[in-house]
Amino acid sequence: MSEPENSPELELYLRHLLHEKNYSPKTAESYGNDIRQFLKHTGGFEKADETSIRAFMEKMSRAKYNRNSVIRKIVACRNFYRFLLRSKKITSNPFEYILTPKAEKRLPGFLTEAETAALLETPDISQFFGLRDRAILEFIYSTGVRIDELVKLNSGDIDYVNEEIKVLGKGSKERIVPVGGIALNILKQYIRELKSKFDSGPLFVNKNGTRLTARSIERMMKKYVLKAGIQKEVTPHTLRHSYATHLLDRGADLRSVQELLGHSSLSTTQIYTHLTVARLKKEYDKAHPRAKK
Repeated sequence: MSEPENSPELELYLRHLLHEKNYSPKTAESYGNDIRQFLKHTGGFEKADETSIRAFMEKMSRAKYNRNSVIRKIVACRNFYRFLLRSKKITSNPFEYILTPKAEKRLPGFLTEAETAALLETPDISQFFGLRDRAILEFIYSTGVRIDELVKLNSGDIDYVNEEIKVLGKGSKERIVPVGGIALNILKQYIRELKSKFDSGPLFVNKNGTRLTARSIERMMKKYVLKAGIQKEVTPHTLRHSYATHLLDRGADLRSVQELLGHSSLSTTQIYTHLTVARLKKEYDKAHPRAKK
């Protein structure tokens, strides 16, 4: 007898997310884990009701899950049950009238312009892999691409004439992103060296000439964060946050930043305005002679 959390209905739903909704494998896996956790709790998808759902939420609360994690799990389960309803596996969706908790507004971490410059200048570009690492850091900060978008890029994807690159984002949506002059110059140096060493399509490669993974780039970045003496938790996404924050700090239009980041909703981009306003208020409180009572 199969475990309730490994139901064929769930496997069918995950294939639907991958092949029809164009979700990334990572996102589909995350949804699957959330739904499996609920199915294990109930003992099967057909046993879910309002009482078991509320018991599940209470269980997560006692286990100290943060509010945003609870919301993610409830949304994942609600969408799964909508799929079951459309597939006529159930007659009603027990999640439909469950109110999700209000999301915590977490401001993304970012680097100052000085910290960013220190990080970008840390790799030793006299060595091939140092040059590669500098090109990766410059490219993320210059374009704001997601790490999953970065690792898919090929060396022929850069348009040097128009100083831009075509990026395949979430949901297989394409967008054109400008690439700054400094990043382009480093990329040109790197690609020249790349072609002399490897006959490969991927833009960023490992020592075997095969495509770098997101995990290896995260490890690489941690190494340079330590070397640069930055006392913050920094990931590739932190550079993306820094890109957006610095653009808005210097007067970029919110809609333009939304397009550059590949956000489908403006509300996702608006979190950066809270961040810049919060920082401006901090500076105001520190500097204005009559800011404090």
